[in-house]
Amino acid sequence: MNAKTRPRFDVDALRNIAGVKVFARGEAYYRAGQVEILRFEKGRAVASVAGTEDYRTVVTGKGAKIGGECSCPAFETWPVCKHMVATALAANAAATNGEAQGTGAIARIRSYLEAQPTDALVEMIIDLAERDPALFRRLDMAAATLHADDKLVEASLRKAITDATRTRGFVDYSRAPGWAGGVDSVLDALAAIATGPRAQLVTNLAEHAISRIERAIEAIDDSDGYCGGLLAHAREIHLAACRAARPDPVQLARDLFSREMHDDYEAFYGAAEIYADVLGEAGLAEYRRLAAEAWHKVAPRMGPRHNWDDPDFEDDGFRLTSILDFFAEREGDVEWRIALRSKDLSSPWSYLQLAEFCRSQGREDDALRYAEEGLWLFEDERPDERLVFLAVELLAKAGRKDEAAAHLWRAFEKAPSLELYQRLRKSGGEGARAIAALTERLTREEATRWHAPADLLIRVLTQEKMFDEAWAIVRAHRVSRDVQDSLARVSEATHPDEALKVYAERVEELVRLGGNPNYEEACPLVARMAGLRGKTEQAAYLTDLKERHRRKRNFMKLLG
Repeated sequence: MNAKTRPRFDVDALRNIAGVKVFARGEAYYRAGQVEILRFEKGRAVASVAGTEDYRTVVTGKGAKIGGECSCPAFETWPVCKHMVATALAANAAATNGEAQGTGAIARIRSYLEAQPTDALVEMIIDLAERDPALFRRLDMAAATLHADDKLVEASLRKAITDATRTRGFVDYSRAPGWAGGVDSVLDALAAIATGPRAQLVTNLAEHAISRIERAIEAIDDSDGYCGGLLAHAREIHLAACRAARPDPVQLARDLFSREMHDDYEAFYGAAEIYADVLGEAGLAEYRRLAAEAWHKVAPRMGPRHNWDDPDFEDDGFRLTSILDFFAEREGDVEWRIALRSKDLSSPWSYLQLAEFCRSQGREDDALRYAEEGLWLFEDERPDERLVFLAVELLAKAGRKDEAAAHLWRAFEKAPSLELYQRLRKSGGEGARAIAALTERLTREEATRWHAPADLLIRVLTQEKMFDEAWAIVRAHRVSRDVQDSLARVSEATHPDEALKVYAERVEELVRLGGNPNYEEACPLVARMAGLRGKTEQAAYLTDLKERHRRKRNFMKLLG
């Protein structure tokens, strides 16, 4: 095979990237003729792939370097979907068949259109626009900007935005992509004039688009996040228009500040930083003044549940902290940044955030002081393990290991966990003391449907390989299925009878539930049991199992 007919994309690399299952599905699509190459050019192949619906698929690169995109939902979570595999294989076939770059349906259509008279093309596009509302709006917006005065242009574009963002009832998941595509086409038309002589007009229209999209969100199943992308697109158009129009920086600062503070969907979050080049020093100074003025009106929240329901802080405090932190960081004022974070110390989490910030700035003494203060203030509540671990780490680094261990013990005695136990053991704490504390808790805590106090003790005993003690707890107390399964697996060699009992109970539970996934989980357990007892005993168990469940045909097939 010479260089001219060598496949564009390395098939082995494609299989590795996509995975065996996805590759196989894509290969099936290709072999079934479900791929139509639209463009075949240097560096990329564009195709329409027929699946649940027709998907626009682009595959880029060459050899083992493969990228691209697809309009299917799977592309949101996988680097290469089956439609991309199918397109890559179709592109390889085109290359090996000697098809030149620049071929494909789009190339044929281009050649045809170039041969048509202008009047025929105009009629063709008008006919399409009558059938396609998105295309109609796009052409109408483009036409409106060509000759009309500013008032007519603004009225036309505002109407187009309003029409495109209207939901007309609830937009379900299947209709959401089409709705978003229509809005996006209007935004594209707006972007086309954002940096021209009508830039100031575009700033108003972009704000209108953002308001309309935000209003529509509640009436859309936006599981795939289209609205977030549309808001970002509209905000970028607004920014581009501001850069071109250069509005009064002080007034712009006031407008942006108001939007950032009252915007439920955060389209203008971080506006001071994003618009810094447009605001200039005058606009930034005004932004800072407005934020500082509002900040002084917000009451601090200190200590457990203090001012927790204060609407001023809930609505404004977090946003103002973020705004002012931008200015403090810009000026290198660490003290101010600490002061900002110190206004809300109403939870262990807020103390954790403050302490971690201090540590990130090299202020470890302050970090430790805030971490311990948080633990002390909230000592009557369930300890926040993250705050405990931070305090312990800082104390250990400072050579205060006894104090670090004391924090771990207090937290463990109040709300024990496996990670707290592991930290205690790592710090030299006595495992026997922790086990005794957990055993004592069993006399005070009752098991519920959702909580088995013995689980943690079993996990600790398992970690210490104290299997006799662990099985004794299982026999005496309620233990969750997962914990029993884990104990059985790690103690098969020393306690085969106990493990066999757990596996047998699990097999019965799975078979009783029914369904192939449960059967597929039960069969390996049956096989595992064969290694824990003699052949005669296992054969008798299998005979009894098959007799009792003989009506469950799929299970019988899997069992063999």
